[in-house]
Amino acid sequence: MSDNTSLKGKTIFITGASRGIGHSIAIAAAKQGANVAIAAKSTKPHPKLEGTIFTAAEDVEKAGGNALAIRLNVREEAHVKEAMEKTAEHFGGIDIVVNNASAISLSKIDKTEMKRFDLMNQVNARGTFMICKYALPYLKKSDNPHILSMSPPLDMQEKWFEGNVAYTMAKFGMSMVVLGLAGELRKDGIAVNALWPRTTIATAAIKNILGGEAVMQASRTPQIVADAAMAIFAKKASEFSGNFIIDDTFLYEQGVRDFDKYRVDPTKDLMPDFFVPDDSIAPVNLKAIK
Repeated sequence: MSDNTSLKGKTIFITGASRGIGHSIAIAAAKQGANVAIAAKSTKPHPKLEGTIFTAAEDVEKAGGNALAIRLNVREEAHVKEAMEKTAEHFGGIDIVVNNASAISLSKIDKTEMKRFDLMNQVNARGTFMICKYALPYLKKSDNPHILSMSPPLDMQEKWFEGNVAYTMAKFGMSMVVLGLAGELRKDGIAVNALWPRTTIATAAIKNILGGEAVMQASRTPQIVADAAMAIFAKKASEFSGNFIIDDTFLYEQGVRDFDKYRVDPTKDLMPDFFVPDDSIAPVNLKAIK
């Protein structure tokens, strides 16, 4: 595992960092003394979605990091270019980029509005592509540059597409960017990896879209993903790229043995997330703790 100072003075740019997994990664990085650009759309509180770029920035500062709140729509090219410029100007560079912003809507083709298809593919696949594109000039100047996308292994099975073709295309699109860029940037020593949770993670998206409080109780906290991200960033970028990482398997490989601390409710069986390949075996029991 990494020590708790490996990100001190490093600058990390996180999309969708106002809440959920992005927020947890921001706080974990802040605890190591990182500079964090909170790049997200939320500038005003939402009744169903906690957190704004400003509250997240406050949380980062309280955790020991330096924060920059940036209103960012990852669908807008001018926004993305400006956000990168602002971050690099404010902190003196960019060392790590996390593609966390994502749109989700689970519906069959005949029930999927084209504007919803466009939103998911523009935010997830195109947004990730564009963030990476405009971050590259800054990452090439870093001594240990990382790109991390919150996207799944490219496990091309019918079951992942059936019933939610548009969403799966959009998420796999993010992973295709990872696959291609890992090869394209290897000569530059820039690590490009994907990280995905084995179980559902207790976030507002899970609560609002996948089934409310019952699913939340059967989930792990975002901290498991944040801990995995920190361990990834501690790796030497030139030697660790092109990996499609499942959070608990990777953490187990890094020496973590206590996974119960990540459970929302230990008395509930953990719910498997989408897209985890059949041959990926959990390193610990996912059943309820009696």
